[in-house]
Amino acid sequence: SSGINAEWPLRPGGGNFKMNGDVASLTAITDRLKGAPLNRAVEVVLAPPACYLQLLSSQLGSESIVSVSAQNTHESAKGAFTGEISCAMALDCGAKYSILGHSERRHVFGESNAQIGSKTTAALAAGLIVIACIGEKEEERESGKTMDVCIEQLTAFKDNISDWSKVVIAYEPVWAIGTGKVATPAIAQETHRDIRSWLSENVSAEVASAVRIIYGGSVNGKNCQELAQQADIDGFLVGGASLKPEFVDIINAQ
Repeated sequence: SSGINAEWPLRPGGGNFKMNGDVASLTAITDRLKGAPLNRAVEVVLAPPACYLQLLSSQLGSESIVSVSAQNTHESAKGAFTGEISCAMALDCGAKYSILGHSERRHVFGESNAQIGSKTTAALAAGLIVIACIGEKEEERESGKTMDVCIEQLTAFKDNISDWSKVVIAYEPVWAIGTGKVATPAIAQETHRDIRSWLSENVSAEVASAVRIIYGGSVNGKNCQELAQQADIDGFLVGGASLKPEFVDIINAQ
């Protein structure tokens, strides 16, 4: 697959637990991953709810090929932001990554491209690797606006990124997240290719070939093999299936 950076040769396999899990079930997941024969070419990233970042980080240990990610981080270093966590707090709890711009943050919590851009600046400055999420709604795809939406979202990220080696792009068509609908491998590949072309024209050819573009949206043990074979799909951001034993199969599909 194209898009493998020499600095970051690993293919990301991300598990976004969203607002799910407890100490017992998350411990079972880390135990399963620690005991599984994982593909060493994949960097596995787990994004638990913020209150479990430290638990997972300590259970996995610093030597693990499994890293921990925040699901979201605030753009301010500290202050009167009830319910939020800062980038420094996420790092202090063992996070290496932060997911920014997830469609649920955009469409459930109303985060704007401008705010997501500010969060990106803050996260990169703090030393987190950003999983930058983009993707269109169903009506946007049906009206032929997929790349218009993705470009608008990508531009907000681009304007706030100085070091692309610390960024992973996650393309998640909103209509495929948690719905059981999956973009066909051909649709996903076409959009990933278009994203890479846009990066080549608007950032640089070097960044376009190096940046890792991962796919999210109802990825599971059944469809992961065919998706993984696409030239411009460099890994996955997995939702519900990351809580199940099949997550190991998805990691190893890559």
